[in-house]
Amino acid sequence: MSAPVRFERCRGVGVITVDNPPVNALSTGIPDGIMEHLRRGFDDPAIAALVLIGAGRTFIAGADIREFGKPRDPEAATLRDLIELLEGAAKPVVAAMHGNALGGGLEAALGCNYRVGSPGTRYGFPEVKIGLLPGAGGTQRAPRLIGVEPALEMIVSGDFVASQRALSLGLIDAELEGDLREDAIAFAERAAAERTSHPRIGSPPADRSKLSEGYFEDYRAKIAPRARGLFSPFLCIDCVEFATELPLPEGLQCERELFEQCLASPQSKALIHAFFAERAAAKVPGLPKGLAGRPIAKAGVVGAGTMGGGIAMCFANAGIPVHLVETSEEALAKGLATVHRNYERSVAKGRLSEEKMAERRDLMTSGLSLGELKDVDIVIEAVFEEMDIKIRIFEELDRVCKPGAVLATNTSSLDVNEIASATRRPEAVIGTHFFSPANVMRLLETVRGGKTSDETIAAVMALAKRIGKTGVLVGVCDGFVGNRMLYGYLREANFLIEEGAFPHQVDEALVEFGMAMGPFGINDLAGLDVGYRVRKRQAASRPKHLRYSKIGDTICEMGRHGQKTGKGWYRYEPGNRTPLRDPEIEALIVEESKALGIARREVGAEEIVERCIYPLINEGAKILEEGIALRASDIDVVWINGYGFPRWCGGPMFHADSVGLGKVYEAVCRYHESQGPYWEPAALLKRLAGEGKNFADLDASAASA
Repeated sequence: MSAPVRFERCRGVGVITVDNPPVNALSTGIPDGIMEHLRRGFDDPAIAALVLIGAGRTFIAGADIREFGKPRDPEAATLRDLIELLEGAAKPVVAAMHGNALGGGLEAALGCNYRVGSPGTRYGFPEVKIGLLPGAGGTQRAPRLIGVEPALEMIVSGDFVASQRALSLGLIDAELEGDLREDAIAFAERAAAERTSHPRIGSPPADRSKLSEGYFEDYRAKIAPRARGLFSPFLCIDCVEFATELPLPEGLQCERELFEQCLASPQSKALIHAFFAERAAAKVPGLPKGLAGRPIAKAGVVGAGTMGGGIAMCFANAGIPVHLVETSEEALAKGLATVHRNYERSVAKGRLSEEKMAERRDLMTSGLSLGELKDVDIVIEAVFEEMDIKIRIFEELDRVCKPGAVLATNTSSLDVNEIASATRRPEAVIGTHFFSPANVMRLLETVRGGKTSDETIAAVMALAKRIGKTGVLVGVCDGFVGNRMLYGYLREANFLIEEGAFPHQVDEALVEFGMAMGPFGINDLAGLDVGYRVRKRQAASRPKHLRYSKIGDTICEMGRHGQKTGKGWYRYEPGNRTPLRDPEIEALIVEESKALGIARREVGAEEIVERCIYPLINEGAKILEEGIALRASDIDVVWINGYGFPRWCGGPMFHADSVGLGKVYEAVCRYHESQGPYWEPAALLKRLAGEGKNFADLDASAASA
């Protein structure tokens, strides 16, 4: 194996190559290796300049997140040590970047005299997305180099900057279009020959003369809605403000102190968990290594409603031709009009060019016959959530689709095995549960049936990534993972309003906890008729002795279907999505409590949160027991990306670990006693709590097995 850091002399230039796949992370020992070769170059009189470059597909992508929070060798050099050596270099050092130059990698480049990059390189400080801030000088050097406003936006958003933008900002000195290594060596030769002194980012504070009065306070207020509940974005702003007030050494010290605060915070631990959980979800245990599944060159979608149109957009957005089928010209025209309006809104907001919109619309064709799907590689059925309709469609798809085509159903709760049994190729049938709006929401629950082949699973999991989705493989049960857990969440919300709360109080408590929306607001957004149809389907099998709240059914039967009808749990003014309390609904709730013989009482926010969040954890434990989910972290990915669970809490299972499974189990037992059979503790929860373990231990054991 080659050394993770190599040194070569090319003419009068020392080339230091970091080769630490897959992303050249600055793991323990890598800074030491770079520093050793820097000193070697400094001491060699035959070397006039040095180039720092990455091997493989990227420059240095940043710190090794796996090492965060773990004991480190006190003798090992840090990134800060490396940058200090770079800044004191007696010979010019050029950072030559390609692929991604992110986080600590970009901070190392800021310590160099010159920065050059290949076209297409992406630059950024993504630390905020895992609850951190750039901790090796990024918040201090970037504002001094490129100006306060662009640096602040890069650091607080965590978004990448494209190569041309980096060049215009002065983040890089040149974009090299040829062979990066050879061109960087030539650049270093010229710099050494033409100049006796070389640029360094100086100590004086960043220039704030062009900033408006109150600029930083205004910026804090501007990001407050999108950074609700988050810790690190505001510390990032503090750090950049320090850069405008303090000399570099003092600014670096303040940055380091705030970085350590972030690193020790529960939010960072949760966000790092979410980062790794999403990557783990893409790996399916048991699939043959290297199995890619059949390539998807053309897709079909059955149903041009809200879901079908959104799914078709997912394919077109990824450059995949897609054929949309409906049952009538009227329905098809309505669906296509909605798709076109969505694209036009993106153009109006500057998120999409006219040319890109035209390209995507050209990738969509449409028709009225399932026979038109005979040559597609995958077809996704997205019609009403009714089994008999889906069965008829799959019988026809089985007749018309070519051998090897994937037959997928966008069901949110129905039995994929029953749907597969309507075909002669159950191995090709799989569930693809998109979330609304499908062209926006990242989650794709991929539902493996009892006979779904490995090849079909591999094809759909690869497709999820290709169309920009976070795919999570789950098993068959009523509601799969997300909606099965949602039943308990919504059930308790409904019971709470019977007992004394009103919808706005439940929603406010859960939004304060961190949920993107409360359960009643989200129901109004999704459409009350959607859940109503599911509940009607479940009615025949619902145990009669169990408590059931019928308020939601009553509201739906009143013709109040949520935002789309202007009334649901709340009322809405025309053209305004703000939920407004409705005295009619609150009176209905009070009357129902009276009819049930329930004496209404004051319900506190703490009880609301426990009564709604702990059923998620308990049901999640049952889902793990049954093997419906592969990992506890997969459940977290589902709830973060599909249901608005706060990412900075890590998902319901990680949140349970953070609270302590012993405490959660005690609460579940308490509610089991007071609320009845719905709260029966999961055997897995009881076992883990008794053993002093958590869900992360379970995942770790499975990964090492």
